[in-house]
Amino acid sequence: QVRLVESGGGLVQPGGSLKLSCAASGFTFSTYTMRWYRRAPGKERELVAQISNFGGRTTTYGDSVKGRYTISRDNDKNTLYLQMNSLKPEDTAVYYCNVLNTWGQGTQVTVSS
Repeated sequence: QVRLVESGGGLVQPGGSLKLSCAASGFTFSTYTMRWYRRAPGKERELVAQISNFGGRTTTYGDSVKGRYTISRDNDKNTLYLQMNSLKPEDTAVYYCNVLNTWGQGTQVTVSS
Protein backbone atom coordinates (compact mmCIF):
# COMPACT_ATOMS: atom_id res chain seq x y z
CA GLN A 1 0.00 0.00 0.00
CA VAL A 2 1.42 3.34 -1.08
CA ARG A 3 1.73 5.81 1.78
CA LEU A 4 2.96 9.40 1.78
CA VAL A 5 3.44 11.47 4.92
CA GLU A 6 4.31 15.14 4.60
CA SER A 7 5.88 17.21 7.37
CA GLY A 8 7.79 20.42 7.95
CA GLY A 9 5.11 23.02 7.40
CA GLY A 10 4.45 25.92 9.71
CA LEU A 11 4.15 29.66 10.10
CA VAL A 12 6.98 31.73 8.67
CA GLN A 13 7.51 35.42 8.00
CA PRO A 14 7.83 36.74 4.45
CA GLY A 15 11.35 36.20 3.21
CA GLY A 16 11.83 33.19 5.43
CA SER A 17 12.54 29.56 4.61
CA LEU A 18 11.06 26.15 5.29
CA LYS A 19 12.01 22.62 4.27
CA LEU A 20 9.24 20.12 3.69
CA SER A 21 9.69 16.36 3.80
CA CYS A 22 7.59 13.53 2.39
CA ALA A 23 8.22 10.07 3.79
CA ALA A 24 7.20 7.42 1.27
CA SER A 25 6.50 3.72 1.69
CA GLY A 26 4.78 0.84 -0.06
CA PHE A 27 6.50 1.16 -3.41
CA THR A 28 9.99 1.25 -4.89
CA PHE A 29 10.63 4.92 -4.25
CA SER A 30 13.74 5.33 -6.39
CA THR A 31 11.99 4.21 -9.57
CA TYR A 32 9.29 6.88 -9.59
CA THR A 33 9.10 10.51 -10.55
CA MET A 34 7.88 12.44 -7.53
CA ARG A 35 5.92 15.67 -7.35
CA TRP A 36 4.97 18.41 -4.92
CA TYR A 37 1.65 20.18 -5.33
CA ARG A 38 -0.03 22.90 -3.33
CA ARG A 39 -3.56 24.15 -2.89
CA ALA A 40 -4.20 27.65 -1.66
CA PRO A 41 -7.59 28.65 -0.25
CA GLY A 42 -10.08 29.18 -3.05
CA LYS A 43 -7.63 28.14 -5.75
CA GLU A 44 -7.00 25.09 -7.90
CA ARG A 45 -4.32 22.60 -7.01
CA GLU A 46 -1.01 23.70 -8.52
CA LEU A 47 2.03 21.65 -9.49
CA VAL A 48 4.97 23.15 -7.61
CA ALA A 49 7.89 20.91 -8.52
CA GLN A 50 8.77 17.55 -10.02
CA ILE A 51 11.89 15.39 -9.82
CA SER A 52 12.78 12.46 -12.03
CA ASN A 53 13.38 8.97 -10.77
CA PHE A 54 16.65 7.38 -9.74
CA GLY A 55 19.26 10.16 -9.50
CA GLY A 56 16.73 12.93 -9.84
CA ARG A 57 18.73 14.62 -12.57
CA THR A 58 15.71 16.32 -14.07
CA THR A 59 13.72 18.83 -12.05
CA THR A 60 10.84 21.02 -13.13
CA TYR A 61 9.30 23.97 -11.29
CA GLY A 62 6.17 26.02 -11.54
CA ASP A 63 6.76 29.55 -12.76
CA SER A 64 5.69 31.04 -9.44
CA VAL A 65 8.43 29.23 -7.47
CA LYS A 66 11.34 29.07 -9.91
CA GLY A 67 14.56 30.26 -8.36
CA ARG A 68 13.14 30.07 -4.83
CA TYR A 69 12.26 26.40 -4.33
CA THR A 70 14.44 23.30 -4.70
CA ILE A 71 13.12 19.76 -4.92
CA SER A 72 15.37 16.87 -3.97
CA ARG A 73 15.18 13.22 -2.99
CA ASP A 74 17.05 10.74 -0.82
CA ASN A 75 16.42 7.29 -2.21
CA ASP A 76 18.17 5.62 0.73
CA LYS A 77 15.67 7.22 3.09
CA ASN A 78 12.65 7.00 0.73
CA THR A 79 12.12 10.69 1.32
CA LEU A 80 11.24 13.62 -0.92
CA TYR A 81 12.13 17.19 0.07
CA LEU A 82 11.14 20.70 -0.87
CA GLN A 83 13.41 23.55 0.23
CA MET A 84 11.48 26.80 0.09
CA ASN A 85 13.32 30.11 0.31
CA SER A 86 12.29 33.75 -0.01
CA LEU A 87 8.76 32.80 0.94
CA LYS A 88 5.90 35.15 0.05
CA PRO A 89 2.39 35.42 1.46
CA GLU A 90 1.07 33.99 -1.81
CA ASP A 91 2.97 30.77 -1.07
CA THR A 92 0.50 30.08 1.72
CA ALA A 93 -1.14 26.74 0.96
CA VAL A 94 -1.39 23.11 1.92
CA TYR A 95 1.50 21.27 0.29
CA TYR A 96 1.16 17.68 -0.87
CA CYS A 97 3.50 15.11 -2.34
CA ASN A 98 2.18 12.83 -5.03
CA VAL A 99 2.95 9.57 -6.75
CA LEU A 100 0.86 6.83 -8.37
CA ASN A 101 -2.38 8.81 -7.92
CA THR A 102 -1.77 8.80 -4.17
CA TRP A 103 -1.71 11.86 -1.93
CA GLY A 104 -0.53 12.43 1.56
CA GLN A 105 -2.49 14.35 4.17
CA GLY A 106 -0.62 17.53 3.31
CA THR A 107 1.28 20.02 5.43
CA GLN A 108 0.15 23.61 5.96
CA VAL A 109 2.52 26.43 5.08
CA THR A 110 1.51 29.91 6.17
CA VAL A 111 3.57 32.93 5.22
CA SER A 112 2.56 35.96 7.24
CA SER A 113 4.02 38.75 9.31
